[in-house]
Amino acid sequence: MIHLIKQCVGLFAKPLVIAALFGAAASICASRGRQRAAAWLLVGAATIAYLGATGWVGDSLLGPLERRYPALQDGSLPKVGYVVVLGSRYVPRDGIPVTGALDEDGLARIAEGVRLARRLGTVRLVVSGGAPAGEVPPAFGYAEFAREFGVGDTSIVTLSGSLDTHAEARSVAMLLGAAPFILVTSAYHMPRAMCLMERAGAHPIADPTGQRVDPSHRSWGDIVPSGSGLNKTEHALHEYLGLAALAVGAER
Repeated sequence: MIHLIKQCVGLFAKPLVIAALFGAAASICASRGRQRAAAWLLVGAATIAYLGATGWVGDSLLGPLERRYPALQDGSLPKVGYVVVLGSRYVPRDGIPVTGALDEDGLARIAEGVRLARRLGTVRLVVSGGAPAGEVPPAFGYAEFAREFGVGDTSIVTLSGSLDTHAEARSVAMLLGAAPFILVTSAYHMPRAMCLMERAGAHPIADPTGQRVDPSHRSWGDIVPSGSGLNKTEHALHEYLGLAALAVGAER
């Protein structure tokens, strides 16, 4: 039930959903003869839809999240016993390799986790991520990917019972206790993940991956609405909403 509530609240992190609500409110106002209010609501809907889909807004929102934690450098990797990879979407189906069943975030996360596991040599790779009933947990996809790229079964620990980052943090803390570990997740997701891990009593060392914002690249194309711009805005708003919930104590 809590997972469903979070998903419903998460809808308000989508600019097109907000714009649609403004549009619906405009229709109601128009039907009641409140034409001025309807016009302003339609302008608001169009503005939200346009700005939310531009790369300029998406980068401006996502960039500060991604820059919060720098990526680990190969020459200074910490000596730890575990690398933890947080879950993302996984949709396996016949005829599709594991690399196609994992989404963009998940593929970047597990690839970085396997890279670290191979480079460090003696660590155990903890793959995390559960799924609702009837779906396959991302942790299983991660484990399959890791095996195919040379990580032995004895070095893989699967945590497949957590539906969100909050639950993942508790599971990792219960598994590892006070042992330090490298935490791998998407760069934009790392601030919230680190906060939840530390609140759960875990001792993570951040290694963000899958960076989407290139601060050195700016162009006039950033003001043109696009699917990638909308995607960045949605991810950023979702994270800010989660961080706000943490700040007010709504998620512990």
